[in-house]
Amino acid sequence: MSSEAGIPVERAESLAELEGRLGHTFSDPELLETALRHSSYANEHPGLESNERLEFLGDAVIGLVVGDALFRAQPDWQEGELTRGLHHLVDKPACARQARELHLGPLLELGRTEEQSGGGEKDSILANAFEAVMGALFLDGNLSSVRAFVESIYAEQWQAEGTPADRDAKTRLQESLMAEHGSFPSYELTGDTGVEGDEKRFTASVVHEGQILGQGVGRTKRGAEFEAARMALANRPGPSEEKSP
Repeated sequence: MSSEAGIPVERAESLAELEGRLGHTFSDPELLETALRHSSYANEHPGLESNERLEFLGDAVIGLVVGDALFRAQPDWQEGELTRGLHHLVDKPACARQARELHLGPLLELGRTEEQSGGGEKDSILANAFEAVMGALFLDGNLSSVRAFVESIYAEQWQAEGTPADRDAKTRLQESLMAEHGSFPSYELTGDTGVEGDEKRFTASVVHEGQILGQGVGRTKRGAEFEAARMALANRPGPSEEKSP
């Protein structure tokens, strides 16, 4: 990566450092640039492509590589455990954490509004950027390039001696309430901005025996429900508190 392609020297140096962290030097530097370009920036600069297509590709590639590695590393896990393990490793919070490890935030090209609102620190934007970078890595290199990088960052989490990832929040909350009260919670949609692609479009509440246990927001109804379940679990008292009069 160099300033010969019209990239300012300081940014070229930062991108070169990113390539070092990825373990890959891009033969097509524009792929990496595109992976770091948020749609808000592309909208303000007609003719430039955003990272959304690369995000789509990267999401699929990460799922394949992590799923394959998890399958081989955990021969005793059944389908449900593998599914939960995969989700735990590649969900949006996990991808956002990896984006921070790669220091993607300062490298993102954001529109003025996103820049002013601290978009470079938002989990949703960081997670999407990480997926886009993986998509760019796949296109510029190959599946082996992505596998080498992904296995280097996830290796400790999927080793055979590890334990299955926690069940998803909705399942854990449901099992907990059934064991304690003999009944399941229900989920109610309480808000919808109507804006396609809005990371906080839907608001959902999880309700049990007439009591709201938690609320969550998400880009999809399902995402909002999972967030509500996570909040409910976080708000639930510990065993000692539950037994207190």
